[in-house]
Amino acid sequence: MELMIVLALVSAAAAGALPGYVPPLAGLAYQPARARAALDRSAAVLRSVSDQNELGYHWAYDTENGIQAEETGREANGIQAAGGYSYTGDDGQLYSVRYTADVNGFQPVGAHLPTPPPVPEAIAKALQENARDEAAGIFDDGSYSDGKYESGVFAARAYTTPRQLLAPAPAFRQPYAF
Repeated sequence: MELMIVLALVSAAAAGALPGYVPPLAGLAYQPARARAALDRSAAVLRSVSDQNELGYHWAYDTENGIQAEETGREANGIQAAGGYSYTGDDGQLYSVRYTADVNGFQPVGAHLPTPPPVPEAIAKALQENARDEAAGIFDDGSYSDGKYESGVFAARAYTTPRQLLAPAPAFRQPYAF
């Protein structure tokens, strides 16, 4: 019994001497604090507006570190909103974004935002043909129909692959008898 008490005391003392748990940092890259992080963290709100009525809503705010944001919206076939925001980046440049959000999705516009590449000519031509067909009442919903593909299916079924001349398979050697 005394041995058990002594072992318990020794293990408790040993556990108390160990440092606290420190999670491993392997695989985590060091990320220094942003240059404006302290300024952004303690920025006071200079103006805050929030209105809502039967016509829609409007909110806006300004902070002392130069962040400005506003949005106006209304309910019409979902929510239709327009607004924008601006802030000073870590590089000292003022970034500004204007946007609309409606049934067509979120559409931001800003000088610093990337623009999509031009539509390839073949895709543009196909889109024009599709629009022309739909205007003429021709709709292709992507479903299979025998009438749409009958001539192509018949031609594919009638096609036989050309026979290739194959060299005869090599004969296997007989094992040596010892």
